[in-house]
Amino acid sequence: MALGSLLIGLPVQASAFDVAPAKSAEATAKQRVIAYRNATLIDGTGRPAQQHMTIVIAGDTIKAVAPDASAVVPADAETVDAAGLYVLPGLIDTHMHLATLPVRRWAEATMRRSLYAGVTAVRDLAGDTRFLGELQRQVLVGEVKGPDIYYSALMAGPSFFEDRRTQAAARGAKPGEVAWMQAIDDTTDLKIAVARARGTGASAIKIYANLSGEIVKRIVDEAHRQNFRVWAHAMIFPATPAEVIAASPDVISHVCYIAYQLSPKPNSYHDRMTVDLKQFERGDRPEIAALFREMQQKGIVLDATARIYAKQEAAAAEGGAVPGNWRCPGGLAFRLINQAHREGVMISAGTDGDTDWNNPYPALHEELELLADRAKMPNMDVIRAATSVAARTLGQQDRMGTVEAGKLANLLFVRQNPLDDVSNLRSVAFTVQRGATYRREDYRPVTEDEMRAPDF
Repeated sequence: MALGSLLIGLPVQASAFDVAPAKSAEATAKQRVIAYRNATLIDGTGRPAQQHMTIVIAGDTIKAVAPDASAVVPADAETVDAAGLYVLPGLIDTHMHLATLPVRRWAEATMRRSLYAGVTAVRDLAGDTRFLGELQRQVLVGEVKGPDIYYSALMAGPSFFEDRRTQAAARGAKPGEVAWMQAIDDTTDLKIAVARARGTGASAIKIYANLSGEIVKRIVDEAHRQNFRVWAHAMIFPATPAEVIAASPDVISHVCYIAYQLSPKPNSYHDRMTVDLKQFERGDRPEIAALFREMQQKGIVLDATARIYAKQEAAAAEGGAVPGNWRCPGGLAFRLINQAHREGVMISAGTDGDTDWNNPYPALHEELELLADRAKMPNMDVIRAATSVAARTLGQQDRMGTVEAGKLANLLFVRQNPLDDVSNLRSVAFTVQRGATYRREDYRPVTEDEMRAPDF
């Protein structure tokens, strides 16, 4: 039976894992109740840290959050003394690619490292949804250790599907024709196209490249009519940043693409060139500020992907080959992120890449440190970029992103205060995902063989 048929009768916006997950035999026999006491709570809302707090969880859900002195703890609860620890919502990486070319050993290793580093959910942007759906099922039933995966179905102009990445993600079928990678033009029945995308179990459509502003607007309007989210690049080639923002997607990715508003505008994704840096020599530009204000007013999240620009900058400084994908120096990227933050834009923490195999922590920690150190965002706002704002990016703000009763028991306990220094998020004691505990001391480091890059 097709996955689309299985979804009949679910609420329109439900993805395949918004329904209650199957319980393990142990969990079915007895719902585990745990009280974490005496922790310092940074709850993800932006409120100041609260000392001496108790969090009670039952199964996969937070049941109560209260000061120790007034907390009501069930008599049968296990008690964990978290004195000296800081507890936050589980972290969320809002830009990953786990299935551009599905390689199980690599994906599972990447997910294991992320989970034991405090990452409890990720947003995957354009991959093989056949693989991603199965991987998420395995996470839910405990067959694979990793964050929950919220993934997208891609839409782009027909010419984009010459890209070899789309061929890798549609192996066994033709990219542009499959439901998770659809070629869109003026003749496309968007009502059917959006419904096909929803049938993959995706959480949103990702609008990628080679589409006009008019078609981008039509896709967004139809998706929202069907109560389905839209994630988009900030420049769609030829659709400009102004046209993309005017279309009102829920999230846009890659801060440097916004600089194309004041630069020559390629008609195709594969014809990108360096943005016109002279336009930014005299400081902030009012045209860009106006775009950021429009994003703020519409509640559009910016998935800034700071780390990829820092990597490009580092490569240039070392005289090596400069990755050309993003066409924007790191210095400009961080200035734009800072400007967006000052204009009140919600910024989420997405990596669009990963660290080397021998790094004990995934790229999300680097992303957060760059937002603090280079983009000059306050530490509390950086934490929210990977918690409450990140949850909004996924469309899951009602289920995660803050430590509140009724939300999923996704928690991160660290030994040092991240409000003093964001790098203290690396002092992980343990992660709680859907109520299950993953102690950092139990982490089995990934190996070079596991993390060998997928071969196109």
